[in-house]
Amino acid sequence: MTAADGHRREPSVPEVTRHHPAAMMFTMPASPDRPGQFAATAPDRATSSASEFAEDRAGVLADTRAAPASGNGASLMTPATAEVAFDRITSNIAKIVQGKMEAIELAVACLVAEGHLLIEDVPGVGKTSLGKALAASVSCSHRRVQFTSDLLPSDVTGTTIFNRTTSTFEFRHGPIFANIVLGDEINRTPPKTQSALLEAMEEQQVTMDTVTYPLPEPFMVIATQNPLEHEGTYPLPTSELDRFLLRVRLGYPGRNSEIEMLETHGTAEPLDSLLSVASKEEVLGLIAAARATYCSPLLQGYIVDVAAASRSHPSVSLGMSPRAALALQRAGRAWAAVHGRDFVSPDDLKFLAVPVLGHRIALHRGTRVHAREVDDVINEVLERVPVPRGGRGGG
Repeated sequence: MTAADGHRREPSVPEVTRHHPAAMMFTMPASPDRPGQFAATAPDRATSSASEFAEDRAGVLADTRAAPASGNGASLMTPATAEVAFDRITSNIAKIVQGKMEAIELAVACLVAEGHLLIEDVPGVGKTSLGKALAASVSCSHRRVQFTSDLLPSDVTGTTIFNRTTSTFEFRHGPIFANIVLGDEINRTPPKTQSALLEAMEEQQVTMDTVTYPLPEPFMVIATQNPLEHEGTYPLPTSELDRFLLRVRLGYPGRNSEIEMLETHGTAEPLDSLLSVASKEEVLGLIAAARATYCSPLLQGYIVDVAAASRSHPSVSLGMSPRAALALQRAGRAWAAVHGRDFVSPDDLKFLAVPVLGHRIALHRGTRVHAREVDDVINEVLERVPVPRGGRGGG
């Protein structure tokens, strides 16, 4: 991953600060290959490595059991080409959002995974700027919707009007008919309007008066919300939260990044001059590469084991759903593809666990104090589930 300053940066995973007693049988030393990430080990079970899963992928290709085909007709990018395109997009966004390369990379990976992104943080840290910069960095259509208490579903999806000239009813497309839709302060609109997004986000279509209208490819909803203010807000229902592939938090920038921000944004609006650095065809090519990325049956079993462990955790009232397991695999494929690999590694899944699962797992009322505690529980679950070794044994 190449940042705007030319240095390669690796994402980090926060250390687990609280441990469940059942997790004590497993140790979680830091991975020597990826600093700040865990390399789970279990008694009498060797730690996996990315090279083992690369060998597994090579063997599957030799057996012609993998079919790297694109469903949208886009040309398939090679891993190296995908990584270059990804670095180009993230570096461009970093001109606007300083010091948040990890969040930027997750946002672009969410687009590549054909998912939707929820950006949740306090006011003024760049949530909307991140969404706008991503939309401006790719040559795709984009629209912005400011969610308010009086916004109607038809203001989002569109409405049918009567044309006096032709004496027929015509459907006028709403802002949802764009490649990238930025929904600002989504929790300030009533549930009726929020639910208008469900069909679009899940099935990539809008149904109006019994007629179904397909949405363009690629399609992504980027929604922002402020978790601190509750007056005049409508919490997103669980069914809608589950439609978001990733949830990211930006946090406050570091001192040097904030100084850079004052310099960059002090005299002009840099978004006005931000140019697109990737074509729509390149984005579709990245999506095709993610679809073709191999996930070993061993890792698929690992995802299922993580899901089962989340459901049995004593602090959890709502564990991982099957849709959450699918989301973790899809995000892992995209993350591997944009980092120059055609196979998913265990580190991909462990790094993405909190962004993918943090808004899907609910804790018992007596446990839920801060959202950060959900992250701790997810890390405890990861500790409890041993990571399988690579190799041909699983596939």
